[in-house]
Amino acid sequence: MIRYALRCDRDHDFESWFQSSSAYDSQVKRKLVACPICGSAKVDKAIMAPRIVGKKGRGRASPPPEPATATTPEAAPSGPTSLLMAQEKELRTKLKELRDHIVKNADNVGQRFANEARAMHYGDKEHRPIYGEASPEEAKSLIDEGIEVSPLPTLPEDRN
Repeated sequence: MIRYALRCDRDHDFESWFQSSSAYDSQVKRKLVACPICGSAKVDKAIMAPRIVGKKGRGRASPPPEPATATTPEAAPSGPTSLLMAQEKELRTKLKELRDHIVKNADNVGQRFANEARAMHYGDKEHRPIYGEASPEEAKSLIDEGIEVSPLPTLPEDRN
C-alpha cells in the first residue's frame, strides 16, 4: 500500500491510500480520485517527505508530517479532511484491536485453516477459535458449505 499526499486544482490538500503507484495512475485517469472537500477530480500528487526508518529505528518511526493545509481565500476549511482522517485512524485502531484479540485468543493453524475449519464444522474435531491462511477459492468453498469464515484484517503498516 502507498499513501500519497494529494492536491486538487483548488489547492485543497488531502491524502489517500492506493494498492500501488499504477493503481493510483489508473484511478486518476478514470477520474475515480476526487477531493473530499470540493469534489474536484483534477487531482495531482503533492510534495511529501518520505518516511525512512533505519535498522536501529524500526518500529519507532515518528509519524509522517501531515500535509499542509490550503491557505488560499477560496479554500474550504480543513475540517472535513481532518474528520475523515480521524475516522480512518479510529477504524484502523478498532481493526488492530480486533486482530490483536483474535491472535491472542485463537490458534494459528496456518495453511491447514480450511481443513481444520471443515473438520470442526462436520464434528470430526472439537470446536475452538482458529485463524490461518486460505486461498480465495478455499474461503469461497468453505462459505458454500455453510462454514462461517471471515478475513482477518490486514493493515497497511503490516505490509511494510
